[in-house]
Amino acid sequence: MKTIQYELANGIATLTFDEPGSPVNTMCAQWQHDMSEVTAQVLQDKAAIKGIVLASAKATFFAGADLKAVMRLSPADALASYTEIELLKKNFRTLETLGVPVVSCLNGTALGGGWEVALLGHHRIAVDDKKIQFGLPEVTLGLLPGASGVTKMTRHLGLLAAQPYLLEGKLFGPHEAQEMGLVHALVSNASQLRGEALAWITASQGDPAKAQHPWETKDYRIPGGTPANPKIAMALTVAPAMLKKQTRGLYPAPEAILACMVEGAQVDLETALRIESRYLAKLMTGTNAKAMINTFFFNMNAIKSGQSRPRDVPRFKPAKVGLLGAGMMGAGIAYAQASKGIATVLKDVSQDKADAGKAYSAKITQPRVDKGRMSTSDQAALLARIKATDKVADLAGCELIIEAVFERRDLKAKVTQEAEPMLAPGGFFASNTSTLPISGLAAASANPAKFIGIHFFSPVDKMKLVEIIRGKQTDDETVARAFDYVQALGKIPIVVNDSRGFYTSRTFGTFVMEGAAMLGEGVPAAAIENAGIQCGMPVGPLAVLDETALSLSVHVLDQTRADYKAEGKTYIATPGELLVERLVKEFDRKGRAAGAGFYDYPLEKGAKKTLWPQLKTLFETPSATWDITELKDRLLYRQAVETARCLSENVLTTVHDANIGSIFGIGFPAWTGGAMQFIYGMGVDAFVQRAEQLAAKFGPGFALSDKVKATIKQHQPVY
Repeated sequence: MKTIQYELANGIATLTFDEPGSPVNTMCAQWQHDMSEVTAQVLQDKAAIKGIVLASAKATFFAGADLKAVMRLSPADALASYTEIELLKKNFRTLETLGVPVVSCLNGTALGGGWEVALLGHHRIAVDDKKIQFGLPEVTLGLLPGASGVTKMTRHLGLLAAQPYLLEGKLFGPHEAQEMGLVHALVSNASQLRGEALAWITASQGDPAKAQHPWETKDYRIPGGTPANPKIAMALTVAPAMLKKQTRGLYPAPEAILACMVEGAQVDLETALRIESRYLAKLMTGTNAKAMINTFFFNMNAIKSGQSRPRDVPRFKPAKVGLLGAGMMGAGIAYAQASKGIATVLKDVSQDKADAGKAYSAKITQPRVDKGRMSTSDQAALLARIKATDKVADLAGCELIIEAVFERRDLKAKVTQEAEPMLAPGGFFASNTSTLPISGLAAASANPAKFIGIHFFSPVDKMKLVEIIRGKQTDDETVARAFDYVQALGKIPIVVNDSRGFYTSRTFGTFVMEGAAMLGEGVPAAAIENAGIQCGMPVGPLAVLDETALSLSVHVLDQTRADYKAEGKTYIATPGELLVERLVKEFDRKGRAAGAGFYDYPLEKGAKKTLWPQLKTLFETPSATWDITELKDRLLYRQAVETARCLSENVLTTVHDANIGSIFGIGFPAWTGGAMQFIYGMGVDAFVQRAEQLAAKFGPGFALSDKVKATIKQHQPVY
């Protein structure tokens, strides 16, 4: 055996998990083989065994499934996968029904398959450490806990209490595990685990109840009852509808988990485990799990580990950061910084405006104080880290200054030149612009190598993504420092190269303008909005345009036209842009903030927005033919095509930045795994064929050049 060390001494069989060449233990093919071998050995030694101890030689207990192996599966592998899962569970059942007490010694984190290994023990002892996490997050990767996790958690906690841990993948620490009865004892450090385990095994001798799980006893009842219980039955009648409302039917895993829980609760344990294996085999070999594992595991880890960060630059932790502009963005960034212990100088043209920006942090933290989740002293300390001012001199000594003023080149140049001299030696300057090219803004800087784009998304306290834009002259040290700054805020950085709209704003623009173009073609506004929702976008394109302000879109269009003219070129506006321009200039519909856009926004409190009735008479044409599937395709394909173009133009340099950026920045549906993974999940050839059909019908926005096609193939991930 290569991944499990087996030792039998004084009646105690110890199984120590220790995968060679890996920082963690996983359910790799070798481990599964070794589990069969070690189980056979335990059976052979049964007469000499008084108890079994499960332990880990790693810093954590067990990490779970081998996800790279899952990425290599196809639907044709479903039967083989089912057989493998069943064999693993047969080994688990053999060990837990041997008639001797089994103890799991949890020296560290156990997630997914790791927690299922932990549940093998009749008695579980954990180190009392807040950093340790337990749980089954499989649902977040499009999978279900199929190595007995669904079945055992349902039988431990009950059909209702287990739902947050199975359907939402909610994690928990050792203390919470003990309160739920999932961990039986806590020790202060790992060196005490074995002693506790041996003492418990000794005390359990002669007591058959200690050598079995609760559900093996004749009088066992599922906590809260089975689906036959009227209260449970009532809750279960609404559960699928609530789930459908959340998932829109686009995520098979939570639906499979709920079905597995309910079906498994009505049958004996062996049958429940078999049901679980069937559901897992289907999910494992499907496209959705691959898309989500690719992005939420591999791509996210690539970003967290700094694959987009320039190498050989020392880590940077900012102590003092200045912000120019205390509006919505500046105030949000100030809160994000202060909540992570960074001293913040928030400057605006007047003290009143600066104070109003600081008040935003008080407003955000007050509900937490009211609910007892934050102490008044912690709130006061956070607010004390923000210095609101109208004086440039107060920025002296900042290692980074970020401008978050209005999207006007002249204004940005003015504040840059005013504040830059205040930087600490070696400091750098950033713009929070969402569209204006960084290299152009850097022209106002005394040191363009130390000038960068750091694009936050609104609202800053909720949006996790930050887009870092490297200008033509930005040096590696500045990119690395910006990356470290974003991670210090607990946010997700992606790194892109400079261009108009960068990656996120440019691609987001294609989504909303495709929606506007559909309206111009005579498609009903309600159908357009529903297509957006049905394909998995957070809201429809017209609603989003209203939120971001139609007037801002027209301002960007005017600025783009002026920039093209200055370069001796003419900008050809898209049909969607022309429709939005008409709405603003002809009908004075400027968006939500102005109370009128594609929607009407009633002044009465609690009243819902409604689509502007005039859209019907102005734009809808009864003769227009449209198909909801085609509308959904247009909204998704248009963004995916633009993402592939960004990759081929070197605006994006990696697929992981593309996928994570599209999901966390512009709300591209998570079920797809992101804009590039959407292409790979469809199959490159199938995607190209469909894009060509859409281009023939709806214009060059969908056209893929040979260069873009080559880029898509070149970047396809291989596992």
